[in-house]
Amino acid sequence: MRLLTGLIAHGVRDIVLSPGSRSQALALAAVALARSGSVRVHVRIDERVAGFTAVGLGRGTGVPAALVCTSGTAAAGYLPAAMEAFHAGVPLILLTADRPPELRGVGANQATIQPGMYRPWARSSIDAPVPGEVEPAHFEALAAAAVAVALGAPGEGLDGVAGPVHLNLPTREPLSGPMPDPLRATLGSPLRLAPGEPLRIAGGPRTLVVAGADAGPDAERIARAGGWPLVAEVVSGSRFGTHLVPAYRERLREPALADRIERVIVFGHPTLSREVAVLLRRTDLEVIAVRRGGERLNLSGAAVDARAIDVDASAGVDPDSVADAEAWLAAWTRAEAPADGAGAGAGAGVDRLLDRAALVRAVWEATGSEDLLLFGSSRIVRVADQILEGKDVRVHANRGLAGIDGTIATGVGLALAGIGVTRVLLGDLSLLHDVGSLLLPGDEPAPRIQVVVGNDGGGTIFDGLEVAGTAVTEDLDRAFYTPQSVALAPLAAAYGWAYARAATPDELERALSAEVAGPQLIEVPLAR
Repeated sequence: MRLLTGLIAHGVRDIVLSPGSRSQALALAAVALARSGSVRVHVRIDERVAGFTAVGLGRGTGVPAALVCTSGTAAAGYLPAAMEAFHAGVPLILLTADRPPELRGVGANQATIQPGMYRPWARSSIDAPVPGEVEPAHFEALAAAAVAVALGAPGEGLDGVAGPVHLNLPTREPLSGPMPDPLRATLGSPLRLAPGEPLRIAGGPRTLVVAGADAGPDAERIARAGGWPLVAEVVSGSRFGTHLVPAYRERLREPALADRIERVIVFGHPTLSREVAVLLRRTDLEVIAVRRGGERLNLSGAAVDARAIDVDASAGVDPDSVADAEAWLAAWTRAEAPADGAGAGAGAGVDRLLDRAALVRAVWEATGSEDLLLFGSSRIVRVADQILEGKDVRVHANRGLAGIDGTIATGVGLALAGIGVTRVLLGDLSLLHDVGSLLLPGDEPAPRIQVVVGNDGGGTIFDGLEVAGTAVTEDLDRAFYTPQSVALAPLAAAYGWAYARAATPDELERALSAEVAGPQLIEVPLAR
């Protein structure tokens, strides 16, 4: 109880719990605190779903959500979310109930090796004392430290970077007792770390600003301040402004431009194009990487690590260099006739079937300034990155590890943290991989979320990999495409989600503009 009230006192506003015996005291304290309005509690029966719901909440609020589970394999269910949070720099607190020390390693039921089980991906891992062996104030101090480290305070390395913190909590029987009613806690303000002195950079060299996942508006601000072109992935949250480079892949394949780059400033985690990966591996460039996730970005082996940067507009500037900088920017940002290699847009006619290009354009157009957009790791996000124009949209994606794990759960967490509509745009296999996240408790507020599924009946993302040109069709289908024919309408009905099928641009526009009072699933059939 003191642990949870301590977390709330330091800014934690959401607890995501999964039912279990060993964690019953934590669960009862959490729901008692929720009943008094001290915290929000979200119950999920699947720990993997719970973990990514907490990742979404952390993404949306900037404050760690606390996870609560019982001992054994339940704790292992958090591992994918902990890995993603580590690599993406998302604050997260994992509270795993455990057997007491005397029941470890002796064959006791539901006992495994939990202390340090997330250590490679945790900013701090603590095996707490058993309650009763220390003063209650110890757990309040433990809570304060956990929140601070999750937000970037010094921990087990990587200071200044947010990420997961693991508190393993052994308990002895009796496992729970009567709870004070009402049980209240006062929500405090989370720790705000001083940003530190930014790295000041001169405006002289021919510079390209690259924005990957979670870069945010800082990348656009720096590009504008330095007068430099901006390459911004669609998942960066930086894809707007007059310095944005259209069709950046094509530009990076032009030797007349790419060979003249002298410096690259990278924000976030670029993952969507091979052209950017090749650029960042070059050893003839100065690379400055602004670190946001749990490890530094250093593909060239000589990148400079920075937590923040600023532009010294007066350094290295003379009339000739000003003219050169203006020509440099103009060369990258010159307009071209649009060429969408992915098909016609949504306005091509009401009778025309939708393709991926029309789908991503329609969702992009429908998403407003108060809305949130989450891209799944599918073929669709790559189409979006190739063709979508600049727009100041709050975009998210689990690109820390670029997996399909927990996409819907992350979206639900974002929706619970947001004020507008949250849209999740993903493929059919990403949906089916996380289908358990459609199960939402009826006694919790319904999230305002639209899950938009581009359904092409399997994993056509593998079309772009070497295996598509080497494997025989039968093996390719069975091991990679994994064709599926799941009926999504009854699936949505089984979980209580509103459902719409949109096969034409008009149908999709109507579905996306419908009032969103609760969870909706929109299926968009696509050709293989």
